[in-house]
Amino acid sequence: MPIQHAVLALLAEEDSYGYELRAEFERAVGPQWGELNIGHLYQVLDRLVRDGLVTRREVAQPRLPDRVVYRITKRGSAELEQWLETPFVRQSGYRDDFFLKLLAASRLGRRELDRVLRTQRAAYLGELGALGSLRSEHAGAPLVELLIDAAIAHTEANLKTLEHAEERAEALAARSSRLPAAEDDRTAEAAG
Repeated sequence: MPIQHAVLALLAEEDSYGYELRAEFERAVGPQWGELNIGHLYQVLDRLVRDGLVTRREVAQPRLPDRVVYRITKRGSAELEQWLETPFVRQSGYRDDFFLKLLAASRLGRRELDRVLRTQRAAYLGELGALGSLRSEHAGAPLVELLIDAAIAHTEANLKTLEHAEERAEALAARSSRLPAAEDDRTAEAAG
C-alpha cells in the first residue's frame, strides 16, 4: 500500500506523531495529491505497529494529552527498501470513469455523445489551466512540481483520448441502434 510506504519513508527521517506526519506528507507532495485524512493515517499507523514495522510510545506533555510518537523499526526499514526496489506496475486493465460515460452516451445516440464530449473537453481544459496555476505557485518545490507535471501529462493524454473519441463519434453512436432491440426483448419477456 503506497500510503503505508510513504509513512515509513517519513518515519525513516525522524520519529514523529500523527498530525506532524500528515502535515509533512502534504508539504512534501503538495495540493495535487489531496489531503491525507487523519483517521485513515491513524489506521495506517495502527497497521504498521501491528505488523512490527513501526513502534509507538507515549510522550507526556504539560497541559495536553500525551502524544503518541512513532518510530520505524529495522523490519520497517527493510520493508521500505523492498518496496523502493519493486517497480510500479499498473494492475490488470485500465479503468477510467470517462469510458463509462462514453459507454452510456454512445448508447443514447450522437447528440448525447457530443454533449458528453463537449462537457468533458471543457473540464479537461479547465483542469489544465488550474494545474498551470498550481505549477507556478509551487515553483522551487521539485517533488510537488514533478507531481503537477505528471498530472498535466495525464490530463493532456486524456484530452488526446477525447479527441480520438470525437473522431470516432459516428461509430461510437452507431452502437445506440442496439437499444431498441434490447427494449423489444424485455417487452417480449414481460409478455411471455
